Amino acid sequence: MGATGFFSHPDCRLHKMGSGHPESPERLDAIQDRLNVTGVADALQWHEPLPATMGKLLLAHGRRHVAALRGLSEMLVEDIAAGGPDRFSLDPDTSMNRHTWRAALLSAGAAVEAVDAVLLGELENAFCLTRPPGHHATRDQVMGFCFFNNVAIAAKHACEHHGLKRVAIVDFDVHHGNGTEDIVAGDERILMVSFYQHPFYPGGPKREAPNLVNCPVPAYTGGMAIRELIDLMWLPRLEAHRPELILISAGFDAHRADDMGQLMLTENDYVWITERIKEVALQHAGGRIVSCLEGGYNLLALARSVEAHIRVLADLHGG
Repeated sequence: MGATGFFSHPDCRLHKMGSGHPESPERLDAIQDRLNVTGVADALQWHEPLPATMGKLLLAHGRRHVAALRGLSEMLVEDIAAGGPDRFSLDPDTSMNRHTWRAALLSAGAAVEAVDAVLLGELENAFCLTRPPGHHATRDQVMGFCFFNNVAIAAKHACEHHGLKRVAIVDFDVHHGNGTEDIVAGDERILMVSFYQHPFYPGGPKREAPNLVNCPVPAYTGGMAIRELIDLMWLPRLEAHRPELILISAGFDAHRADDMGQLMLTENDYVWITERIKEVALQHAGGRIVSCLEGGYNLLALARSVEAHIRVLADLHGG
């Protein structure tokens, strides 16, 4: 089996949205500590990504969106130097500090570099431990803790730069990946499959397109029901698509211990889901998977779930 890459950068911890905000730097610390203590970290190839270039951002986002965020970041730095506030709110859930712009570029850059390494055969698969997350960021809007859509950028990069004809995005966050859907809807090269709690944030109408497999489930849905849904709804579409690369929006807030949602998954469910994804990847994509952290806010459950997920990717047994 090939190596599993681990893409992370310490500057992703400098983005902060205020005391008590659930999307905090401590999320990365909890995961990294868990991987270190369990020895999983020793089995991974570690990489520090570079920031994504403007060209990569524009694969998935409008020029005005990117320019507005850069301009806000520059304005914030100037305001702080003049004694102004150290954060700027973009919506009720999402704010930026002087480090957010770089952290967002690094988060997107990690996804792009992981795709490059996997498609060039340097790695079999990879996990990106970065923040801010991305799957709520639409083509032209910051939303739900997300600034740039890391997975959508990576998918477009795989198609445009590497010439892939069939890419799959799997999203198992408790919240609907509305931003990813907004960006990839109608692109027949990219199949997106997801489940998510409904009704729930972000709400609103769902896009209808042949390349989208939306699977809303009610609150308190358990792991066995999710597994049945994946068997019936995801796997046939993934098999038919025959992806050359699978990207994962890996949100772990569907865990039963995470109070940001009301689904009832456990670490064993994430193991099972990752095994099914890996089977498809081994059959059609030479095992090529890039997984990017999205949600997950109960630190213990998050750390244990990510460990379980990476153990499957890296073919490590036990734990």
